[in-house]
Amino acid sequence: MDIIIRPVTIEDYDTIYSLWNSTEQSRRALNPVDDSREGIDRYLKRNPDTCFIACLKDEPSKGIGVILTGHDGRRAMIHHMCVHPDYRRQGVAQLLVKKAEEALRSEGITKVFGLVFKDNEIANAFWEKQGYTVRTNLNYRNKSLNKRVPQGE
Repeated sequence: MDIIIRPVTIEDYDTIYSLWNSTEQSRRALNPVDDSREGIDRYLKRNPDTCFIACLKDEPSKGIGVILTGHDGRRAMIHHMCVHPDYRRQGVAQLLVKKAEEALRSEGITKVFGLVFKDNEIANAFWEKQGYTVRTNLNYRNKSLNKRVPQGE
């Protein structure tokens, strides 16, 4: 399978939104504000060189995986990564992570983290294999500043 990894643009929104909706785990991470077209456009403008989409070489408009990664100048965060279920276990996720990590290094970033639902055993095993460790000395806290965005569990 020949795969092209290229930067995400806002023109890819419908494709990546469809990818996110291809799995229950990805769907449950979405919210109606930040993951709207406007929210993703805002994110991509802040992070134009660290977000990537994987496409089939023979069908370049068919996205099979996506990773959205951004940073604040010191630390990076993987906000969304998803590979369509039909293309899992073929190295697509590893290629996306490697590309995002390379882009972050080129921008001087030395540390990256991501959030994974505790009950997502497949994703947690994947990230462990990529060298991402679980931090047990921190509490992740969030606060919604918009009534349309769920607070979370």
